[in-house]
Amino acid sequence: MQIQDLPYPDPGVPDTRSGSRFLWWLFRNQLGGQVKALAWGLLHFTCVAALPFCVGVAVQAVVDRSGSQLALAGGLLALACAGSAVGDTFLHRAAVTNWITAAARVQQLLARKAARLGSALTRRVAAGEVVAVSTGDVEKIGWFVEALSRFTAAVVTVVLVCAALLIHQPALGVVVAAGLPVVALAVLPLLPRATRRADVQREKAGRATELASDTVAGLRVLRGIGGEELFLDRYRDASQEVRHAAVRSARMWALISAIQVLLPGLLLVGLVWYGVHLARQGRITVGELVTVYSSVMILSYPLRHFEEIAMAYSFSRPSARRAAGVLRLERATDSTGTRTAGALCGDLHDPQTGLLAPAGQLTAVVCGDPDIAGRLAERLGGHPSQQGTSVLLGGVPLDELPLDDARSAVLVQDKDPVLLSGTLRELLDVPASGEVEPRRALAAAQCDDVLAALVQGSLDADDPMDARITERGRSLSGGQRQRLALARSLVTDPQVLVLDEPTSAVDSHTEARIAAGLREVRAGRTTVVFTSSPLLLDRADRVVFLHEGEVAATGTHRELVLSELRYRAVVTRETDGAAPGRSARSGHSAVPADVHREDARPAGRAQDDGPRADVLRAELIEADVMRKLEEIEEKA
Repeated sequence: MQIQDLPYPDPGVPDTRSGSRFLWWLFRNQLGGQVKALAWGLLHFTCVAALPFCVGVAVQAVVDRSGSQLALAGGLLALACAGSAVGDTFLHRAAVTNWITAAARVQQLLARKAARLGSALTRRVAAGEVVAVSTGDVEKIGWFVEALSRFTAAVVTVVLVCAALLIHQPALGVVVAAGLPVVALAVLPLLPRATRRADVQREKAGRATELASDTVAGLRVLRGIGGEELFLDRYRDASQEVRHAAVRSARMWALISAIQVLLPGLLLVGLVWYGVHLARQGRITVGELVTVYSSVMILSYPLRHFEEIAMAYSFSRPSARRAAGVLRLERATDSTGTRTAGALCGDLHDPQTGLLAPAGQLTAVVCGDPDIAGRLAERLGGHPSQQGTSVLLGGVPLDELPLDDARSAVLVQDKDPVLLSGTLRELLDVPASGEVEPRRALAAAQCDDVLAALVQGSLDADDPMDARITERGRSLSGGQRQRLALARSLVTDPQVLVLDEPTSAVDSHTEARIAAGLREVRAGRTTVVFTSSPLLLDRADRVVFLHEGEVAATGTHRELVLSELRYRAVVTRETDGAAPGRSARSGHSAVPADVHREDARPAGRAQDDGPRADVLRAELIEADVMRKLEEIEEKA
C-alpha cells in the first residue's frame, strides 16, 4: 500500500484482544512494507558498518606503503558511502510510508467503529478519550510500526558485525561480542518503570484533554453562569499534573539515554586499552586495531535504535490497548441483521412502552422524564445501545434488519444534533429521497435569519448555500443550530422521522411557524416528535402521553389537556399544588405574557393572512384552552 492509494478499501478486522495483539495484527497487515523497509535498512546499516573495515584497510595500506591496497580501500569506501546514502534515503521513505499507512488504517478503523456505534460511543467512552485515541495514540502506534523495521535491520547488522569481528580478529572480537549484548540489554530493568510513568502521563493528559473538550463545548453555558474561572482553575490544575508527570517520565528516559551513552563509552575505553596491549605484543596490527575500534564506535549508531524501539513500544503499547478497547466495543444488537429489509411500511410500534405511531401521521410524544424520552427515541431508530425489545415497523423488528437498512427507514434526530463544518450546501448534501428540496426544507424550518447570519459571516459568499458553517456551528445560536439540523432531517425525507425536542431553543413565534412547516413538508409521512410544547402538540394528529415509561393516555392535545391531569402538569409545568393554568412558582397564569397581549388586541389583527396570523391563532387557541380550564376548576 502506497500513500497515494489511501484510504484502504477495507481496513480489515483487527485483533483487539490486547494492545500487543493489536500491534502484531498491524505488523502482519503491513508485512510487505516492513520487508521493504528492512531490506533498505540492511543496505544502509551494512554499508555504515563496512566503513571501519575500509578505514582499517586504508590505514594498514599506508603502514605497508601499498598503493594498490590504498586505492582498493578508497574504492570500497566510496562504494560503502554511496550504498549508505541510497539505503538511508529509501529506508526513510519506506519507514514513513509504513507509519502513515498504519496510522491511516487505525483511523479508518476508529471512524468505522464510530459510525457503527453512533451516539452509543460517547455514552460508553468519554469524548475526550475518543479524541485522544484518534490523534495522539494513533501517532504513537504509527511510530512503533515505523521504528520496527529499522530496529530489525539494526539487530541484524550488530550480529553480522560481531560475527565479522570474531572472524577477522578473534582476540578483540570476543570482547566486542561479549560487551555489546550487555550494552544493548542494560536498560531493560528500567523499562517497566519508564512505561508506568509514561502511562500515568498519558492518563493525565487524556483527562486534561477531556476537561478542555467539555469546557469548550459548554462555553456558552459557563459564561452564562459565570463559571469560566472555576473551569479554568480545574484545567490549570490538570495541566500542571500533566507537566509533573511528563517531567517524571522524562527523567527516567534521560537516565536510559545516559546509560546508552555511558556503557558504549566504557566498552570503547576497555577495548582500546586491551587492543593497545595486544598491539604492543605484536599480536594484532595497527590496521586491525583501528578497524575494531571504528567498528565499535560505528555500532553506537544502530545501538540507538534499541533505545528508540524501547521508547516506541513503551508509548505505543498503552496507546494500542486504548485503541483496541474502543475498537472492541460492539452494539447490543447484531448490526449485520438476520433478515432482509424488503419494502418497509406501516405503523411504528414499541412493544416495551406501548407507543404506536400510525403510518402517515404526525404523532407527538409527551414524557415528563427526558432520560426515558431519549432512550425511547433511540430505540425507535432500531439497534439501540442497550439490549431490549425491538421496535416494529409494519410488523418487522428493526433490530433484525441490517443497520444501514434500519437507518434508511427511520431517521432519529436527537436533542443535540451535530453540524459538521463546511458550506451549507455540503451540510444539506445527505442521502435523500429527492422529494424535498433544500430551500423548501430551510423555509419550513424557518431558517431565513440563519441564512442571513451565515452570509454576513462569510465575506466571499453571495449565495447562502455557499456560506460556511464553523465547527459544530459554534458561531450560531442554539436555536439557529436546531433549525439547520431540522432542515437537514427534512431534506433526508425518510419514511419515518423521529425528532427529539427539535424546537427547545426556539422562541414561540418561530416555533408556531415551524410546526406548520413541519406538518406541511411531512404530509403523508410518519413523523414522531418528542416535545412538551403546546404549539407543536396542537398541530399533531395524535398525542401520546408516557408516564413512568408506559403509555398512559392518547388523544389530541385539547382532549388530553382537559382529561389528563398528569399530562396537563407536564405541558403547563404545573406542580401538584398549583391551580390549572397557574405557574407553581409565581401563581400567575402559565400562558406566556405575549399570549395575553395578543389576546387583548382587536380581533381584526388576528385575522390577517400570512404566517403572523397563524401565530396569533395558535396563541389565541392556547389562551382560550387555559381560560376554560380555569373556569372548570372554579366551578369544581
